[in-house]
Amino acid sequence: MKGIIDIQYVRFSVSDLVKQQRFLDDFGMVTSLKDGTLIGRGTGSNPYLYVATQGEDRFIGMGFAAETEEDLKRIAAIDGVSIEPITDMPGGGLRARLTDPDGWDVDIVYGVEPVAELKVTPRNAFNSSESITRLGERVSLTPETHIVKRMGHVVINATDFRVSEAWYKERIGFITSDEIYMGDESNTIGAFMRVNRGDKYVDHHTMFCMGTGKAGFNHCAYEVYDWDTLMQGHDRLKAAEYEHRWGIGKHILGSQVFDYWRDPHGFTIEHFTDGDLMNVDFGSHKAPVQDLTGALWGPEGRP
Repeated sequence: MKGIIDIQYVRFSVSDLVKQQRFLDDFGMVTSLKDGTLIGRGTGSNPYLYVATQGEDRFIGMGFAAETEEDLKRIAAIDGVSIEPITDMPGGGLRARLTDPDGWDVDIVYGVEPVAELKVTPRNAFNSSESITRLGERVSLTPETHIVKRMGHVVINATDFRVSEAWYKERIGFITSDEIYMGDESNTIGAFMRVNRGDKYVDHHTMFCMGTGKAGFNHCAYEVYDWDTLMQGHDRLKAAEYEHRWGIGKHILGSQVFDYWRDPHGFTIEHFTDGDLMNVDFGSHKAPVQDLTGALWGPEGRP
């Protein structure tokens, strides 16, 4: 079942919006704080990737973009929820707000007006032993303030993995990329899931859902331009003395180069680059939990 293009944003409430804005600025987003709402966007055309309001520190939910208004109506009808105009966020459009089995808000949006992409200076060509394309010139790097391009995925803990998996697959149309098992292959504990856009290539996962017996937020992830911008972001966050969580390394499942940080309110947020892209032909696979916690290189032990 097609119908969802991608994940659009995550929503939080935090106790200190000014402190959180400073973190998002250091993380590489473009931010605005107005009327008690903090918005972070990337350099891409999505007007918001991160939303926070004043309150108790907690994860509220996430939003996904529907491909057509008919898709929005079809998904809203599953739970009998209303569709409303978006008046509290830039770009307008329409929104249906669902509630998943663990109580998270899951927004389905359509018609959000894109914004102009922001210019980023690309680095010159990359040389490898098999592909030498930078000849007679030094590496040229322009320090970038805004290194986040787009949102990639969210990871949640679920009270009952199979219940949450079925709920999201019915509404979002997810395809399992890799189902994670512990010990015997029949002991499934979670899954990496991607949106279904048919022949079009999408991220290896848009959501990872892990059955832990208790609902919780694990992390959200944002794509940066390349290895160099990821390292620039790492150095900037380190210099600002934020808490480093995991990395730098390369995932086994999804292949992303990853770098995890904790924001001032205790939430984990990831920079990534060089992830796998799959279409419907990739199918679904199984992988042991060691592939979840391991790395192709870099530190093991997923936080």
